[in-house]
Amino acid sequence: MKSLLYCLLLFSLLACAKKNSEKPPNVILILTDDQGYGDLGIHGNDKIRTPVLDQLGAESVRFDRFYVSPLCAPTRASLLTGRYHLRTGTVTVSNGFETMDTEEYTLAELFRDNGYATGIFGKWHNGQHYPHHPLAQGFDEFVGFLGGHWTNYFNTTLEIDKLNQQLPGYLPDVLTDKAIDFMERNSEQPFFLYLPYNTPHSPHQVPDEYFDPYKAEGLDDELAAIHGMVENIDTNVGRVLAKLDEMGQDENTLIIFITDNGPNGNRFNDNMKGRKGSVNEGGVRVPSFWRWRGRIKPKEVTTPTAHIDVLPTLVELLGLENNGSRAIDGVNISPLLKGEELNINRAIFSQVAQPQRDLTYFPGAIRENQMLLVLNENGEELFDMSSDPNQKLDLAEEQPEVLAAMKGKYDDWWKEVTADIDMDRPIPISGESPQILLPGYEARFTEGISFFEGHGWAQDWLTEWKSLEDSIHWDLNVLDKVEFEVWLSYTADENQIPSELKLYSESSELGIDIAESFEPEIIPSVNRIRRKEAPEQTWKKIRIGDLALEKGRQNLVLKALTMPAQGVGDFYSLELIPKK
Repeated sequence: MKSLLYCLLLFSLLACAKKNSEKPPNVILILTDDQGYGDLGIHGNDKIRTPVLDQLGAESVRFDRFYVSPLCAPTRASLLTGRYHLRTGTVTVSNGFETMDTEEYTLAELFRDNGYATGIFGKWHNGQHYPHHPLAQGFDEFVGFLGGHWTNYFNTTLEIDKLNQQLPGYLPDVLTDKAIDFMERNSEQPFFLYLPYNTPHSPHQVPDEYFDPYKAEGLDDELAAIHGMVENIDTNVGRVLAKLDEMGQDENTLIIFITDNGPNGNRFNDNMKGRKGSVNEGGVRVPSFWRWRGRIKPKEVTTPTAHIDVLPTLVELLGLENNGSRAIDGVNISPLLKGEELNINRAIFSQVAQPQRDLTYFPGAIRENQMLLVLNENGEELFDMSSDPNQKLDLAEEQPEVLAAMKGKYDDWWKEVTADIDMDRPIPISGESPQILLPGYEARFTEGISFFEGHGWAQDWLTEWKSLEDSIHWDLNVLDKVEFEVWLSYTADENQIPSELKLYSESSELGIDIAESFEPEIIPSVNRIRRKEAPEQTWKKIRIGDLALEKGRQNLVLKALTMPAQGVGDFYSLELIPKK
């Protein structure tokens, strides 16, 4: 009898020990770039091959009315914080207005504070400089790029834990390799893996094995490239899922798949009005799949939900301690994941601003129950989405009371979320970073100079510098006194040399002699259609000396002292390397 009791006691203790030693669940958040609701077979697109994502959707709680922001960076800020993007300081997608306040409490900080390993592999797009960098926002590891898009998807140079490194292969494949390596190295502890793929955002670059079959089926080059990029995502998500299964972590991992806005082109999108950049349904309604085998049962949920709901839902679902102090806009939708009823009496707001230095009230939208109010400069449109999901019938004149009430709520929301926005955005300069890039697309400049591509998107540069009256400057906030080694990247033909430049701040200056011409080479890339972005090309990089920057707010100015007949050439960037 004593032996039997001893065995029972030992079994009970072992069972308790096993239960107490169970690893908390991993979380994998997959975010794709410019993939619309209609870019999936499960959503009715019979021209695209997405078997892995279709199966993932079938095995998930699928939120069929899930809303994000109309553009990339705003969605990412809201997804990471549970707050409307305007509260976080993120206004739009470039010129520094994509930057999220460093005081925001992110998903990565949430998981790090709860004992998780945290890694991001892909596109950040919420700030390029410390302390806005992902490694300063809760992530232990970062492989990817910081700006809004990348120039070349093949054999490209990425940042790997603060330093740039060229990596062979197709970019989404490389990111998946790095993500899988992160999973393997952290198999003994819980991990939060953020995998924000760069595709199907332009440029339209994809390997032949994904492009050629769609061309053979009669699709045009743009659609064949988009479908090929999405199919490649599908393959890579399959690799991540297979690795989970191989590691025995399949049932102990919550997988979330979301896209960041509507499609980046006019293509199948389930007949919804609008695309990327629009506050209409097609610009903001995206896929949202949540799979946790053995814990949540697959079903379709039609309750309106949003990106701001992800953080509060994970806090509740996983029992995490939330150390954030800022008010959350999202709601906990975990009851819907558990198959329970949840009546959410709230409005969901949308707003979009193109890259500019003025904060714009329009375009905006408010979704409340089945009603959608769209606010444009030329007026308002009101739709009943339950009976008119394609926004064909404007009810603004028929239901003025509903319109007025909803517009009042939007006005109140707008005043609240923009109350603390500071549109004065100096670039933070910190010696914590081993290299600081001050690109032309983050500079301010006088009227004679222009962007090569025109918009000042990531990787654009400055050209048409042909007057001594013109100059380039960066508005800096130097966080600590640092002396830097300074490098300049330029191109210039024989008619653009020699030239003499001066780089100066309030406290020091450098003279620069551009004596050597440099004709750039366009780096070959597989562009399936003519690209909108500036091409990737070579640059002449020269060391121009050392520069000490005092702590505080200041301008760093680049001025021409002599002007060749055809100007001083094109300018890409300054690079500041802290001297140790």
